[in-house]
Amino acid sequence: MLGFMDYVQQAFFTASHWNPDNSYGSLTATARALLDFPTPNGLRLNFSSLSSPNFATSYTLGSIGEVDGSLSYLYTSLPLQISSKSNDIPLRSVIRGYRQLHELRRPDEPWWWEVWHQGKRIDRKNTLLYGRLYLPNSHLEALYLRRLSPTTQLKISCVSSSALKSGGSILVLLQKDVGKYSTEYLYSTDSALLGVRGLYNFGQDPREGAESPGSEALTKVKTAHEGKEGIVGRNGRFSAGAEMYYGLLNKSGGMSTGIRFTTLPSHSGFPYTMTLTLNPLMGNLSSTYAVKAGRSLALCSRFDFNFYSYESELQVGMELWRRRTFQQTDVQWAYKKLQERGGWDIPKSISSLAEKVEDLEEGYRDKDTAGVLKARVNQDWGIGLLWEGRVKELLYTAGILIDVKRKEQIFRGVGLEIQYSS
Repeated sequence: MLGFMDYVQQAFFTASHWNPDNSYGSLTATARALLDFPTPNGLRLNFSSLSSPNFATSYTLGSIGEVDGSLSYLYTSLPLQISSKSNDIPLRSVIRGYRQLHELRRPDEPWWWEVWHQGKRIDRKNTLLYGRLYLPNSHLEALYLRRLSPTTQLKISCVSSSALKSGGSILVLLQKDVGKYSTEYLYSTDSALLGVRGLYNFGQDPREGAESPGSEALTKVKTAHEGKEGIVGRNGRFSAGAEMYYGLLNKSGGMSTGIRFTTLPSHSGFPYTMTLTLNPLMGNLSSTYAVKAGRSLALCSRFDFNFYSYESELQVGMELWRRRTFQQTDVQWAYKKLQERGGWDIPKSISSLAEKVEDLEEGYRDKDTAGVLKARVNQDWGIGLLWEGRVKELLYTAGILIDVKRKEQIFRGVGLEIQYSS
């Protein structure tokens, strides 16, 4: 489950029209959410607050052998109108599961961001500042995030700790996303690392509405509405990307490449996502397949193979959402009764109203989701279980790690994390 500060940062991305899923780093986000979910260790309490649309605080207290904690502060120049109380936050906004990607959005025009007053331009670049101090070891983290333009974002992350060799490190990341493709340039003071990575989406360009060569291979979906046919969208999106990095101090580098195909909401069947990534220098090949098998069920598998050592690993996982039942609304009940009796012609206004009621009910179901169970198992019978949900005004995460082959210590870790925000 995302922490409160991560939830606020995601809200900043949404409010500033930034798509974090359109990057090479998010190529395997669905598989990681279903297979690599972290389980809490020990007891941890989080108390957070969004005191104003621009300022948030968070305090953490944990006990893993010894008592520790952290203090976090966040400021954003962009007012965020979001649900901050833990009993109002939609669970799907803080629980990472199967990622249903949507159609690419056309980037904002630069002049849309301009604000003029008395002949002077007074608009400011949206900025987010975040800091976190860990106690008692005085470990410090900081984040500077600034939207330079509708398609460009600057991200600077800093870490200060006596445990690090140089006492700290700084990571600078310049991101550019135009919808059709995205690029990222990074520099880290750790080993003077330089890197670049990018992602390209085949098919229609959201900036121009034109199709690139080869996009005809993607099947179009058609629908009929009131006697007219129109193209709703495409079944899915095919993406390819790569990354390269080189350390100036240690004179070493690396690279990886990957492809992904995922279905879009216009797909009439089960949503699914397939990825294939390759690290040629290390010899690692990884393939994943995730499918949303039902409204509340998602399954995922991952197969890793190293063609230098011939070692392989298989891992499978699932997530199962538990929902509360909703009573049928009066409008929908009357609508169905009219259909059952005589097949009367129902006015279009009532029909459209019923459709809106169904949409509202869908939103209510998502808002009132009771919780989710996640489970994973690998070929060595290492099992991870995680249950996330809400009780009254508290968000909780309970997890356990099990190693079946270690008879003397079958339980490797048990933990509980509780979050409260206002």
